[in-house]
Amino acid sequence: MNRKPNYPIADFILNRWSPRAMSGEPLSDNELFRLFEAARWAPSSYNGQPWRFIYAKRETPHWDKLFNLLVEFNQSWAKNAAALVVVASRDTFEYNGKPERTHSFDTGAAWENLALQGTINGLVVHGMEGFDYKKAKESLGIPDGYTVEAMIAIGKPGKKESLPKELQEKEVMSDRKPITEFVFEGKFKK
Repeated sequence: MNRKPNYPIADFILNRWSPRAMSGEPLSDNELFRLFEAARWAPSSYNGQPWRFIYAKRETPHWDKLFNLLVEFNQSWAKNAAALVVVASRDTFEYNGKPERTHSFDTGAAWENLALQGTINGLVVHGMEGFDYKKAKESLGIPDGYTVEAMIAIGKPGKKESLPKELQEKEVMSDRKPITEFVFEGKFKK
């Protein structure tokens, strides 16, 4: 698919997508931590930086713990990822302990920075909700006061033929809704 924006935007935004095909090749710490560095610079309320990333690289003692959180569908393709990441966010401000209403919003900004940096670096970065949130919190030692937000699979691009048959046809860039469906002047519209 050749994506076409209605207004000019940066290519790295337009070309970001979430493929599933990964080669299984390892990532160096430098390749992986460049993504976390990008997340580090995301904006956040009162500069609270509520995001937390718990990762495991494939073929390490931590891999199975994160991999086994995934639902079977996601395991079918994420098995070729080089790294898996659980994303959590702190529910309160560190400086005063009061509720931080935008912790998920701010953590989403960090995730987007990570995803965009991955795209720029030629990596596959795929966010997921299909995993056991409760088990993630328990098995990864995420304390109360933190919300488990999502998981991410990261790897080097692979061939779509490595995917289960039913996913191969879905391995294409998707389009987006027109702006008129989600941008409203003055009042929410249904």
